[in-house]
Amino acid sequence: MTPLRATLLSFFMLFAITAWGVAIYTADAATGHTVVDGYGVTALTR
Repeated sequence: MTPLRATLLSFFMLFAITAWGVAIYTADAATGHTVVDGYGVTALTR
C-alpha cells in the first residue's frame, strides 16, 4: 500500500467514525426519552 492510499484510507475511516458518532448523538438528542446505543436499539429510560 502506498503512503498516499494509506493516508486517504485513514482520512476516510476517521471521517466515517466521526459521522457515525454525530449521527448517534443527533438521534439521541432528537428523542427526549430514549437512549440509542449505537446499534439502532433503543431503551426506554425512566
